[in-house]
Amino acid sequence: MFKRMSLALLAGASCLGAGLHQAAALEAVPLSEPNVIYADQSVQRPLAPVRTAYAERSNMGGGFIEFLFGDGQGERYQQQPAYQQQPSYDQRRPLLPPMEPQQTLRQQEDASEPAHPAFNPKFEKQLVDYHGKESAGTVVVDTPNKFLYLVQENGKAMRYGIGVGRPGFTWSGVKQISAKKEWPAWTPPPEMLARRPDLPRHMEGGPQNPLGARAMYLGSSLYRIHGSNEPWTIGTNVSSGCIRMRNEDVIDLYGRVNVGARVVVI
Repeated sequence: MFKRMSLALLAGASCLGAGLHQAAALEAVPLSEPNVIYADQSVQRPLAPVRTAYAERSNMGGGFIEFLFGDGQGERYQQQPAYQQQPSYDQRRPLLPPMEPQQTLRQQEDASEPAHPAFNPKFEKQLVDYHGKESAGTVVVDTPNKFLYLVQENGKAMRYGIGVGRPGFTWSGVKQISAKKEWPAWTPPPEMLARRPDLPRHMEGGPQNPLGARAMYLGSSLYRIHGSNEPWTIGTNVSSGCIRMRNEDVIDLYGRVNVGARVVVI
């Protein structure tokens, strides 16, 4: 009986020794690193098994011995979504939508152009009482107060806000409307070009023309009642002697007066 047990123990030790030698041989063979394939960002792929290896080994010898006597978790497969392999963005930083080209251009123009004062409501067109001596149909230009009156019947007048000449360019007198033009062209006179050589020698009519939408010429002089593409200048001393109005106001006045109408500038 004792001999049989001794033989069994010797056989088991031999098997164990062979197993240890085999395990050592397996440990000596280097393990090749698994290839990692990152998922294409534009194509969603099905979940694929990703092989992960534990960095720390137990104290049981590692390799085949760890597989035999450990918990079986020396190496294992687990399911990971493919998107987890991609770098993640910082969620704390909000993503803003791209700006439209028009919005970018508008911001650049706003930054480059100076801010203009708001239009003063007192210079809005309105029907007012008139107690002067001029007859209906007469245009009265009140230079000091920056108002133009078109005298009506029954003691009324249509009043408009205007811009007038700068100091040294104001004038007074009586004229007649000698011509009327829509979207007039502009040719600066030599006197103006001498003061402002940067001005164009001629400009066709249009929204960018400084004479605006309409012009009423005063006699044979260079003075006009005309519109403006700078409505913020209404109520100021700004011109070289012309009477300046907002485009919407000069269009209204243009339709109410005729060639030959009397114009009194005070």
